[in-house]
Amino acid sequence: MVRISEKIAIFLVVACLVATASPAQAQKISLIRDSEIENTIRLWVTPVFRAAELEPSAVKIYLVQDGTINAFVTGGQNIFINTGLLTRATNAGQVIGVIAHETGHIAGGHLARLHDAVDNATVSTILSLLLGGAAIGAGRGDIGGAIISAGQNISLRSLLHYTRTQEGSADAAAMAFLDKAGMSSKGLIEFFKILGDQDFVSPEQQDPYVQTHPLSRDRVINVEQHVAQSPNSDKPLPPEYEIMFRRIKAKLYGFLNPYNRVIRVYKETDNSLDSRYARAIASYRKADLAIARPLVDGLIAELPDDPYFWELKGQMLFENGDVKGALPAYEKAASLLPSSELIRTDLARTQLATNDPAMLDAAIENLKFAVSREKSAPFFWNQLAIAYGRKGDKGHGSLAMAEEALLKGRKSEARYHAGYAVRVFPTGSREWLQAQDILIAAKDSSQEKKR
Repeated sequence: MVRISEKIAIFLVVACLVATASPAQAQKISLIRDSEIENTIRLWVTPVFRAAELEPSAVKIYLVQDGTINAFVTGGQNIFINTGLLTRATNAGQVIGVIAHETGHIAGGHLARLHDAVDNATVSTILSLLLGGAAIGAGRGDIGGAIISAGQNISLRSLLHYTRTQEGSADAAAMAFLDKAGMSSKGLIEFFKILGDQDFVSPEQQDPYVQTHPLSRDRVINVEQHVAQSPNSDKPLPPEYEIMFRRIKAKLYGFLNPYNRVIRVYKETDNSLDSRYARAIASYRKADLAIARPLVDGLIAELPDDPYFWELKGQMLFENGDVKGALPAYEKAASLLPSSELIRTDLARTQLATNDPAMLDAAIENLKFAVSREKSAPFFWNQLAIAYGRKGDKGHGSLAMAEEALLKGRKSEARYHAGYAVRVFPTGSREWLQAQDILIAAKDSSQEKKR
């Protein structure tokens, strides 16, 4: 489930990436995680990645909590999408068109120009902070996010600014990918129209997308000409894509806006699924379960095999102190979508919260699955360490604590826990090798320089 700020974040990353004057003025990026939104977007754009001859699983998609319209790529095959782009788009085709364009930047190797703008060490630092921030995005919001400062004299916006030539090249690639995937490019031109009035807005108020992706008249004309000629232009997206789009838009709106604003947009007289979804989320966020619970129960009654409705029920009950009620909801969600590391982690967290020793083995299995899918999430390792600790398994607990410490940059702590694991596990065992890898990764750089 979407989690940001205090009550709604499994992962929150506040990455102070680059400061033009001082760390206090550094730009900040907050990343959020949500199984439904991530899976929906990946379903939409997998054909585009394949058309670009990219391995879909190798392309990482990150959601940025920011109300402005923007999307960008960095650090290889990493696509960042602002929540503002998702909430201000009007259909799935527009989102697909934007991601196809960003895929064009990846396929065109446009990020290579960063190495011409600054020295390699600075680029590596910035990218590692950005992606390391995604890894460190660990903590639940009530614990707080990790803050990383980079005292570089380079602005993120300037680093991500593409030339008009690169923009035209990315457009051409996007249209080629969409054609190859049998999809329309209309969404891209519709997105351009959403941005059409930005040229008349002061630079300080423009959406970042316009500033980092120059929108020229030639670009618009080229896409319009392609749409007029492409045999796929009038090919509709599958009907379920529109349903999915309305759902994730309602979900984001419910999580990111005050209750009064949500019910103005998603009125109580509107009995559509997306309206009830948004109001259920908004009501739960203001701790009004008398309204939220009947709404989510109604959604479940309508679609009993939808894992995300069960996940929402589990989240709202857990965060309001009803662990016993949350457990069966999360169990149902995990049974319906066992491949979701986020849902499995929430289930494990709930199992641990029961303080029932009989739940420990199940929690450990869920968390082992989660870290196998996403090794760079410190919160997963943190919960696994807790589970092993309660079971009295100090060796595996130390390994989990070492992994968490390493991801958070606490190298001395990582060395301490990994050192303990090396001593307790048999030489050559999988755990011993894992501990050795951590020790190597956590090596004190100051000691290395002395050698």
